[in-house]
Amino acid sequence: MIAHVEKDVCIGCGACPSICPEVFEMDEDGLAIALREQVPEDQEELAEEAAESCPTEAIILN
Repeated sequence: MIAHVEKDVCIGCGACPSICPEVFEMDEDGLAIALREQVPEDQEELAEEAAESCPTEAIILN
């Protein structure tokens, strides 16, 4: 699974790193970024939960 955050859509609510800190964090601009493009297999369920929790649907998982 690949994770990507659309920074122009992100509002910096912080939900994704609070749910899945192994994959997402907030950058110096206060917006979310994917720490690693390839989501570790043991983190896929949490990454999906983070994407579903995003209020602006800025997280893309493939």
